[in-house]
Amino acid sequence: MHFRNVQELEKRRQKARKAKSSIKKTILVCAGTGCLSNGSAEVAEAFQRELKDRGIDMKVELTVKTTGCHGFCERGPIVSFVPSGILYQRVSAKSVPEIVEKTVIGGEIIKELVYRDPKTNKYVEQYSEIPFYAHQTRITLKNIGQIDPASLDDYLAVDGFSGLAKALSIGPERIIDEVEKSVLRGKGGGGFPTAQKWRACVEAGGEKRYIIANGDEGDPGAFMDRSLMEGDPFNVLEGMIIAAYAIGSDEGYIYVRQEYPLAVKHLQKAIETCRKVGLLGENILGNGFNFDITINRGGGAFVCGEETGLIASIEGRRGMPQPRPPFPAVSGLWGKPTVIQNVETLGSLPMILRNGADWFASYGSESSKGTKTFALVGKINNTGLVEVPMGITLREIVYDIGGGIPKGKALKAVQTGGPSGGCIPAEKIDLPVDYEALTEVGSIMGSGGMIVLDEDNCMVDIARYFLSFTQEESCGKCAPCRVGTRAMLSILERIAAGQGRMADLDKLEKIAQTVKDGSLCGLGQTAPNPVLTTLRYFRKEYEEHIKKGQCPAFVCSQLISYHIDPDRCVGCGACEKICPVNAISGEKKKTHMIDQSACIHCGACLSTCPQVYAAVYRRSGKLTRYEQRKEKKGKSN
Repeated sequence: MHFRNVQELEKRRQKARKAKSSIKKTILVCAGTGCLSNGSAEVAEAFQRELKDRGIDMKVELTVKTTGCHGFCERGPIVSFVPSGILYQRVSAKSVPEIVEKTVIGGEIIKELVYRDPKTNKYVEQYSEIPFYAHQTRITLKNIGQIDPASLDDYLAVDGFSGLAKALSIGPERIIDEVEKSVLRGKGGGGFPTAQKWRACVEAGGEKRYIIANGDEGDPGAFMDRSLMEGDPFNVLEGMIIAAYAIGSDEGYIYVRQEYPLAVKHLQKAIETCRKVGLLGENILGNGFNFDITINRGGGAFVCGEETGLIASIEGRRGMPQPRPPFPAVSGLWGKPTVIQNVETLGSLPMILRNGADWFASYGSESSKGTKTFALVGKINNTGLVEVPMGITLREIVYDIGGGIPKGKALKAVQTGGPSGGCIPAEKIDLPVDYEALTEVGSIMGSGGMIVLDEDNCMVDIARYFLSFTQEESCGKCAPCRVGTRAMLSILERIAAGQGRMADLDKLEKIAQTVKDGSLCGLGQTAPNPVLTTLRYFRKEYEEHIKKGQCPAFVCSQLISYHIDPDRCVGCGACEKICPVNAISGEKKKTHMIDQSACIHCGACLSTCPQVYAAVYRRSGKLTRYEQRKEKKGKSN
C-alpha cells in the first residue's frame, strides 16, 4: 500500500492496532547485538518450534516477536511476556519447553530465570518493578524491546509517524519554533541547541541542503546509537524526515559505523519499506515534499564522529577535521548548508512533535531538557543501556539503576563522556548529570558513555588507557594534538612504570592545556580531560607512583611482583600450568617458586590459584594484598 495522504496512513495505523489487540499473548525475545551473541536467535526459534509442535495458533492465541535491545545486556538473553509483564533473564533454548509448559500455559513462575536484586536478594518477577527499569524514564528508547524493528505495522501501532503527520500539517517554521521551545540540545556530545543549528542552515539560503544522521559511535564500550538504530529504525527515519522538512532538504545520509552490521541491515530494510509506502521519495503523504535517505558506512575512524571529519568521509576524502567557521550549517557537504544531528537527537523529534514542546521540556534540569541515554558499564551490578532525565544525580544512576558496586567494593569514580571525558570522584556522587554540571567538574556529557570505577581501579592507568586511545585515533593534522597527546602518553607510561618525577605532573598539566587550547577539533580539545581530572582529583595516586614506586590499586604491572606463600602453597601446580613464560617451577605437593627475572607480571597465576590472595599474592610497596587481608582479619579477631 502506498500512502497518498495522511488519512491513508491513519487507516493503516488503525488496522495495525486492531491486529495487535487481537493477539492474546506475546513473547518478546531480545535480538539486540548483545543478546544475539548469547544465543537469543536460537531461543526465538525454539519458542516458534515449541508453539508449533503444541498446535498453538501463533496468529491469534500467542505470537513470538524478536525485538531490539532491552537494555539489560549483561543479563541476556532477555525474554518478556505480554500482558503479564514477566521478565526472564539468561534464557537458553534448552529452557524453552519448560517455559512454555510452566509459564505460558500453566502461569507458573520459574524462579531460576527471574531477576534477583543484588541489594535486597529478593526475586523481582515484573519487568516494570526491576530497579534497573523502574528508575528509568524512557522516551527515545520507549519502543525498543517492545516492538519488532522490522515491522512498519508494529511502529504504526505505537503512534509511529504521527509526529511526521503533525509536522507536515504545521509547516517548517512552526516545527523549528516547537523544537526551540522544547530546548532540545544535540545528544552527540556538544549539547548545541538543535533549533539554532536549523535556523542557521535555513538562513544560509541556497536551493540545496542536506541532513545527516550521525551514527558513528566511536567511544569504547558505547552502544546507545547502535541500540536505537537496531531496535527502532523507523523512529530514526521519522526524525530525519521531520528535520529535513523543517530545513528544506530533499536528501539525507545516515553515517553508520562499519562495525554495526545489524544496525545497517535494519535501517536499510526500514528505508526500503518507507519508499514502498510513500514515506520516502516524492510527494511524501501528498504534501509535495520530496526526500530520500542513503546509508553511508564509516571506515572506523574515531575522528569521523566530528562533523567536518564525517563530511570529508562521505565526500570520499580522508576523514580529517576542517577549520571552522564556516560551520557545516552554512557550508557543509559538498559546500552546501548541512545539518548534522546525532541519531538520538533525531529519535527525540517524533515524540516532541507528537506530545508538544512543553511535555518534553517538563523533563530534565533548567538548562538541559528531556532525557539522555547512557551505556552504564564498569564495576557495577546492573550494566546496560539506560535512559534517564537530565539532572538526575550520579548516585541515582549508580545505586538505584545500577544496583551499586559488586562485592561490597567502594566506589572510586565515575567516568563520563568516553575517552574524551573526565573522571568524577566518589565525593561528587550527588552531582546532577547535565551539560553544565559535568563541564564544571572537568568532564563532558559526550555521546553517553558512563564507566563506574571502584577501589581496584588505578587512576593513572585509567588516564593512560583513555589517552592511548585518543592518541591512536588522532588524525595528525594539527601539531597540538599530534605531538601533545604523544608527549602526555609518554609521561603517563613513565609514571606507571615507576620512573616518573614530580616535575612530570606540572609538565602534564601544561601540555594538556596546550593541547586543549590549540587543537583543531573536538578530539584534541577534549583528549586531555581524563588526564586533567585525574590530576585534579587523584593527585595523591600520581605522587604514590612517583615517590613510593607503588600502585595502590595493584594495577600497574611494572610496580607489582608476584610471590608464592610457602605456608599456604599446596603444590597443586595450577599456577605453573597457566604461566605463559614458564616462570613458575616446583614439584607436585611441594612449594612452588616464581622466577622474578622471567615473570612478565601478567597475573595469570593469581587468578588461577585456588586460594586467591593466599598462596599467590601481589606485592606493591610495603604492604601486599595478602598482608592487608591478614592485618584486617587480625584486627577483627
